[in-house]
Amino acid sequence: MAQQRLDKIIASTGRYSRSEVKTLVREGRVLVDGRIAASAEDKCDPLTARISVNGEELFYREHTYVMLHKPAGVLSATEDGRGETVLDLLAPEYRKIGLFPVGRLDKDTEGLLLLTDDGALAHDLLAPKKHVDKVYFARTDGALDDADCKAFEQGITLGDGLECLPAKLEILKSDAQSEALITIREGKFHQIKRMLASRGKPVVYLKRLSMGSLTLDEGLSKGEYRLLTAEEDRKSTRLNSSHTDISRMPSSA
Repeated sequence: MAQQRLDKIIASTGRYSRSEVKTLVREGRVLVDGRIAASAEDKCDPLTARISVNGEELFYREHTYVMLHKPAGVLSATEDGRGETVLDLLAPEYRKIGLFPVGRLDKDTEGLLLLTDDGALAHDLLAPKKHVDKVYFARTDGALDDADCKAFEQGITLGDGLECLPAKLEILKSDAQSEALITIREGKFHQIKRMLASRGKPVVYLKRLSMGSLTLDEGLSKGEYRLLTAEEDRKSTRLNSSHTDISRMPSSA
């Protein structure tokens, strides 16, 4: 990897600003490969150099990927004057490094939300032509049936003329209040809610379970988050390879 300035490398962790790094270097509290750094402007390879601050070794990541179990009532935005955002749930060091949510979940929707500073990955996950499956659990008022499944499979056209791509509706429970898994490949405004409302089965609860190969860690309580594991990190660069042929899905469970 190309060499980078020491202050840039350390600041990318989100734990220190560049001005703070300069102070730390002047005070002799930054080591590079076991030697006291001479200047914050010195350059090194962030992937091979061993950098420590105050005796603690730092680990460089070109990009950061955070899995969040988004709770209801929080906005999928980096900042918003109307209320608490998903970034407000993160520790200060994560709020400093330019993370943003990949796509959005409605304020009252829960579940998996990926936050990253990797714009290319975000584009791949959100572009419909990339065929990235997004799976949701939904609870609705009204009994879901085979006709609803077939309508999803064929692609629903909403009242305003918006055409939705074919999707999968897998009924888990059909009663006065029904439960289902829904798989879509796009993320239009209030899409799942509008699709089900068009069938006369309004959503009363919605939770995203997965995006591509990334599945919500159910060990995370609502509002909790963690960095992706090494395996998830490797998969994150190819999340768009995980998809199903919706046209061949069975119409119901």
